[in-house]
Amino acid sequence: MTKSTPEAIRHNFDQQVERFSNIETGQTTAIDSPLCMELISQSAKLTNPNATHIMDLGCGGGNYAVKVAMLLPHVDCTLVDISSNMVEAARERVSEIISGKVTAIQGDYREVELGENRFDIITAGTTLHHLRDDEEWELVFEKIYRALKPGGSFWINDIVIAETDKINDIMLSGWLSKLKQQVNEDELEMYINRYETEDTPRTLSYQLELMKKIGFSKTILLHKHFNFTAFGALK
Repeated sequence: MTKSTPEAIRHNFDQQVERFSNIETGQTTAIDSPLCMELISQSAKLTNPNATHIMDLGCGGGNYAVKVAMLLPHVDCTLVDISSNMVEAARERVSEIISGKVTAIQGDYREVELGENRFDIITAGTTLHHLRDDEEWELVFEKIYRALKPGGSFWINDIVIAETDKINDIMLSGWLSKLKQQVNEDELEMYINRYETEDTPRTLSYQLELMKKIGFSKTILLHKHFNFTAFGALK
């Protein structure tokens, strides 16, 4: 199936700011989203308690930046998202929390220059599944690794696929059973269509192995429930 272009995805997310800007529910179609936000923000603080600069990559409405900033309010924060509406909402929310500088960048993080040795903490919440081939995955993970300071940490919450088709069917069925408890049939069909047309997730093992290949010193699994997981890595 032909996947949606970045421009089509940008247009879609421009219309969904409210759904991606709720700190209580998180990403409502993601399993255990509030729990994963809490695990990631607490882990980031514990790992980098003296952080001075954080980045939320593919920030959406800024939930992950907000969660980390609530624990580390004196940091500078950089926000990157393909949707101008999303990144502006994130900027407004984070600006109310931190005393440091907020930098909002509208752009595709495959193309945005992230710099080198700049950030203590980088988060990526339900966004990396839009990456396509191996070249894009390696490009983005390498950019993130370079952008982190030595000792910095990278935290992900995202949808993943399983290592075999049969196990993947079980994981996907589990997710859909959870969705059916929250949405009606029309909405369920819409989310399934978006998954099929927009998303190209990889396995958790692929991403952990890629992190080690690029140079991260440790990988950390925080949580996994059906096809959603929270994990991280240390530079």
